[in-house]
This record gives sequence, structure tokens and C-alpha cells, in this order.
Amino acid sequence: MIRAVLFDAVGTLIHLREPVGETYARFARAAGVAVASEPLQAAFARALRSMPPMVFPRRSAAQVVEAERAWWRDVVRSAFDALGVPPFTDFERLFGRLFEHFAGAAAWRCAEGAAEALTALRANGLGTGMVSNFDHRLPPLLAELGLAPLLDTVVLPADAGAAKPDPRIFALALSRLGVRSDQAVYVGDDAEDDIAGAGRAGLRVLDVGQLPDLRALETWVVAHG
Repeated sequence: MIRAVLFDAVGTLIHLREPVGETYARFARAAGVAVASEPLQAAFARALRSMPPMVFPRRSAAQVVEAERAWWRDVVRSAFDALGVPPFTDFERLFGRLFEHFAGAAAWRCAEGAAEALTALRANGLGTGMVSNFDHRLPPLLAELGLAPLLDTVVLPADAGAAKPDPRIFALALSRLGVRSDQAVYVGDDAEDDIAGAGRAGLRVLDVGQLPDLRALETWVVAHG
């Protein structure tokens, strides 16, 4: 019997309002540097894939926040450097503006049917949660988007000392919800981090791309519960 549904964040419950490359290019132009958005998008994707997991053991909460920010600084710097972009007069200011932008709802939108799906699941007595490789900016962002009250728990790498697809991050979410892995479904979009990772942790899995939108999730849960 399904007792809880867990979700990925980016690409599942929330989406960017525009591709990262377009945002980076737009902010770069404001800083006086012209760069095409599509190559910048590709460079960002490569930089992101090359980074180690955002896990910083044996550090205080304040140190983790700083380490997560530095992690993203390395991604942004690598993306621009890969294109041979002329130096910015103040890269730190550019990065600070980007980091702040992606912390707020101006950069994001809820997936179609997200709030309705979470509301329906909770009305049926199911626990809801999120397991994401995002950083400390996610909980306030979810609050700003109106999704925080509809989630019983949000688990980040900083909470679990592990990042997806490591089973430990899923295990922490299950523990917080008080359910076994075979009583939970994980809904995500990434083949390795979400589908394979949650499956190895013992959860049932659902690729969000199989749904017309999240409003169809309630019917899926009933059919598979």
C-alpha cells in the first residue's frame, strides 16, 4: 500500500522560467559582456556534470551554506571560461546577482498541476516530501512558490550527508515520513539520480514524463496502490 509520495524538485515540481543559458547571457550583457545563450547553456551543462556531489561533511551549517555558494560559483565560472568569454570587470558581482536570482520565484514556476496534486495526495492521507540535490535556497523558494505547506519534509544533501543517487538521502526522507521504502513512490525526471537512485533505495518509481501533468498523479497512485 502506498503511504507516501516523494518528489524531485527541478524538472518535476518546479521548472525554470527560461533556460539557464539565456539567464546567464542576459545577466552577462547587463555586465557589459556579449555571449550567445545556446553555447553557454551547453557549457553550463558540461560544468554541472563535472562537479562532485554537493556534500560537505564535518562542517557547520554556516560553513555548508558558504560551501554550497562556492560550489555554484565554480559552475558559473567554468561555464563562462569554457567559451573564452572576455573577463568581467567584476565577476563576483555578476555571480552574486545570478545566485540571488535563482533563489527567488522570479526565476521559477510550479509545474502544471503541482499544487493540485500535492493537495489531493494529502487529502487522501498520504505523506508528501521532496528529495533534491538543490542547496539551502530551496526551502524558502518553495515557500515563495506556495508549495512548502503541501510538503511534509524536504531533504537536501546537507541534511543527509549524501546526494542522489545515494540511497542514504532517500532513506532519510522515508525515516522522517515514518514509512518503509516499499510504501513510497518517488516521482522524478532524471534517469540516474531519480529513477535508478530511488529504485536502488527500494522505492517504487515514476518518471514524471509518463504523466500528462501532475494532476494525473492521484489516479496513478490509486491504480498502483
